[in-house]
Amino acid sequence: MLIAVFYILFAIFNCREQDRQGKQNTMSHNLTLAIALILAASIACQWLAWRVRLPAIIFLLFTGILAGPVFGLLNPEQLLGDLFFPFVSMSVAIILFEGSLTLNFREIRGLQKVVRNMVSFGMLVTWLITAVAARYAIGLSWPIALLFGGITVVSGPTVIAPLMRTVRPTPAVANILRWEGIVIDPIGASLAVLIYEFIISGGGQNGLGHTLLTISLLLLVGGLIGCCGGYLFGIAVKRHWLPEFLHNVAALTLVIASFNISNAIQPESGLVTVTVMGIWLANMRDVDMEEILNFKESISVLLISLLFIMLAARLNLDALLDLGWRTVFLFIAVQFLARPLNIMISAAGSKLTWPERNLLAWIAPRGIVAAAISALFSVQLEKAGYSDAALLVPLTFFVIIATVVVQSLTSRPLARWLGVAEPDPKGFLLIGANLISREIGKALVQNGIQVMLTDTNWDNVSKAKKAGLPAYFGNPLSEHAERHMSMSGLGRVLALAPHANINVSAMMHFRAFFDRQHLYLLQTKPQDNLPERSKLPKNQGRILFGQQVTFSTMYETLAQGGKLHTTKLTEQFNFKTFMDKHGKLATPLFAIDDNRNVTVFCDNDTPALPKNRVSLVYLMNAQAEEIKEEETILEQTLNS
Repeated sequence: MLIAVFYILFAIFNCREQDRQGKQNTMSHNLTLAIALILAASIACQWLAWRVRLPAIIFLLFTGILAGPVFGLLNPEQLLGDLFFPFVSMSVAIILFEGSLTLNFREIRGLQKVVRNMVSFGMLVTWLITAVAARYAIGLSWPIALLFGGITVVSGPTVIAPLMRTVRPTPAVANILRWEGIVIDPIGASLAVLIYEFIISGGGQNGLGHTLLTISLLLLVGGLIGCCGGYLFGIAVKRHWLPEFLHNVAALTLVIASFNISNAIQPESGLVTVTVMGIWLANMRDVDMEEILNFKESISVLLISLLFIMLAARLNLDALLDLGWRTVFLFIAVQFLARPLNIMISAAGSKLTWPERNLLAWIAPRGIVAAAISALFSVQLEKAGYSDAALLVPLTFFVIIATVVVQSLTSRPLARWLGVAEPDPKGFLLIGANLISREIGKALVQNGIQVMLTDTNWDNVSKAKKAGLPAYFGNPLSEHAERHMSMSGLGRVLALAPHANINVSAMMHFRAFFDRQHLYLLQTKPQDNLPERSKLPKNQGRILFGQQVTFSTMYETLAQGGKLHTTKLTEQFNFKTFMDKHGKLATPLFAIDDNRNVTVFCDNDTPALPKNRVSLVYLMNAQAEEIKEEETILEQTLNS
């Protein structure tokens, strides 16, 4: 992987050298080639992060630092010219809009005050402590120290989501961190803008008045345009004024247009606009944002990858290294003083347990917004004569790297130690909400086992919900699913879709988050009848219910009147006795003991069942159902 990245960086360097010497058409060709190579490096970093279960930001920053300050192979400002900073600004706007589309007020009922306090009083505490640490530990002037504190109050929503997948804390902690990460970005950016305006205006009484006027206009313009834009677009979608194929591009156009209009009326108000617009749409009744959100997620992944590499390539590594151990004291102040005090104040009087508060006090990774804002302001302040403004970017990247790396490596063990990580989950995620999934889901729920069904077919999802089963409508492999589909209590995956590619994709995706022994796949064709190259690799999941059981055979059995039953096994009526009685008319599926531990029948092996009483869940075909019904009628007749 690293060799491939280095090769890409070397190719970028060659493109840049040829760009200097070639003609205009060659320059254009090299520019597009360089962008293509950066995209390839971005995807490689995202894939590597997925494989090793770490936030992609670590690998993206590492690649950018290698490409820029270490080897001098990539200069984003030279590559994009005057388009670089506008590209950064609009990319951040799109990322914030996509994140705010996931903020539904229903998810934090009872915890609204905690989030509100964290993005207000808690944010001010973080700002002041960070600014004081930057002033005395690093030696920044007070204006630049205060600006640095404002820039680094924002957490990283782009880092929180993958971190939560790994840590898997209680739902309260996960929802609070996700809301904080998205809401605090525009608030923190606005704080940084106010401090910047105060610095540029010369400070003093005039500067204070200018700052108060700026914040008033910023909130007024941003809030008004955001509400109007969100309401009008929601009405257009709700009343079908736009055809569905235009929803995605219309939403993207609206975000870019609103961001720029807002900034034209009041500079730096665009981030408030897009965040308010997203939250408005997320909470608007009868407005389906699913397809738009899926579209925005793909764009956000692409933009985040590009931004991190390009911004990291601008890092002045020598300036950061010259600071030496002073940066360690800055990190200690941010991680061990500012964040805990933030949570202590914000969670006062809430229902959060102390272990939950302790975990919240540890997790606050910084992300793309802090990096982008520091890059924008440092250039302008250097031109205004503030020489120490050159340290804004390296210090911000130091805080980003330090918080992301430390918290990524320690949060899961800390959550387990505190007891706020999910215990050994016994529930099942069912890929597909078809007839087979619904019947299996009902049988598991009747035996006290938690399930979650997921499908991209609304008819299947609707039938599952009517049957009282929790179901998620959408692609379970998407970013939206990671944010919205509750995985609490789920520890195993049953891939029950009718298409092999969907099942295999699910196995490959969820093996990064679940033990591979807990991944099960219902084959669409018997493995014995497939050529060797087409067989499912053993490390991608276990075959459900035996090698000869397929989706088609199970579906046909159920469609013809077969049913799932549960019977108690005892020492007298054990599994062998059951199979001798029913023979090939019954297919055993699960064995559930009194502690709700589930044994799944898979491959061709008969599992070792617990010795105590267990409930056997099995599928009985239509012929056996008729025999069973006749036996019941005969028994009732004899008894009467």
